[in-house]
Amino acid sequence: MRNTRIVEMLEVTEQAALAAGRWMGKGEKDAADQAAVAAMRQALGELDIDGEVVIGEGERDEAPMLYIGEKVGKGGEAIDIAVDPLEGTNLTAYGQPNSLAVLAFGPRGTLLNAPDTYMLKLAGGPQVADVLDIDASPAENIEAVAETMGRPKEDIVVCILERERHEELIQQVRDTGARIRLISDGDVHGAVATAIEGTGIHLYMGIGGAPEGVLAAAAMRCLGGFFMGRFRFRSDEERERAEHMAACDIDGVLTMDSLVSGNESAFIATGVTDGEMLRGVKYFGAGARTHSVAMDCSTGTIRFIETVYHTTGEPFWVRRD
Repeated sequence: MRNTRIVEMLEVTEQAALAAGRWMGKGEKDAADQAAVAAMRQALGELDIDGEVVIGEGERDEAPMLYIGEKVGKGGEAIDIAVDPLEGTNLTAYGQPNSLAVLAFGPRGTLLNAPDTYMLKLAGGPQVADVLDIDASPAENIEAVAETMGRPKEDIVVCILERERHEELIQQVRDTGARIRLISDGDVHGAVATAIEGTGIHLYMGIGGAPEGVLAAAAMRCLGGFFMGRFRFRSDEERERAEHMAACDIDGVLTMDSLVSGNESAFIATGVTDGEMLRGVKYFGAGARTHSVAMDCSTGTIRFIETVYHTTGEPFWVRRD
């Protein structure tokens, strides 16, 4: 049953990626996002689940579909669902790498209902999971990673969102001698990439969206990596919303246990545009090929999966473990 559910959810992210990929490079980020949302919502509605969206497209009055609290599915297993139908709308619109269709799920009550606010984040792979601390300085965390990995600080690559708010952080990282991978969007990928061999990213630091933090934590829990956060409220209204929504200490450190509890969660992502972790959607005639990753925390399995859709719409699988 567990494998069946993961395959079903994999097809959900695939449908979102297939819809969004048609807008790649057209400069219309809203159209790409809307296509992904509609396709993901339709696919979720066909499943035999009692699903509740805990991370979605916003409040009910802001989002017509996949809003926070929306019920999805035809009834069945009670699960929490966190979605980002198109992580990196600008990346898709302008044909840039690493845009993804992303989904995480777990038993009811296991995924934190995070408010739409900012979160200070720190992420790293399994090798450095025991030496990182969000309350340490960037220099201290970089030094700890370099020592643990047995390499000079100049060989450590830190991923940071390119935002004005990160100017001081960027300078602090550069002062250590470490190198930086600046990204314009897609900080779920930035965090998860620290635990995927071959991406060349060792640390993720900085402030991004809190909902994306829950998605990243779900993946890092499956990967055995490190993720830690702190809410960064921009207004009293955001703080009040968090007090009503989030079942946690909203002023404390947010560990993976507080963001994603238990070991029954799963994380699934399908590439929309090509990137270090996943290849993007490729269309050929009336068919298409997708590339996805499916992570199951309960079994510790990480599967990279190719799916080819023919004109019949029926997929077959080429599994790469």
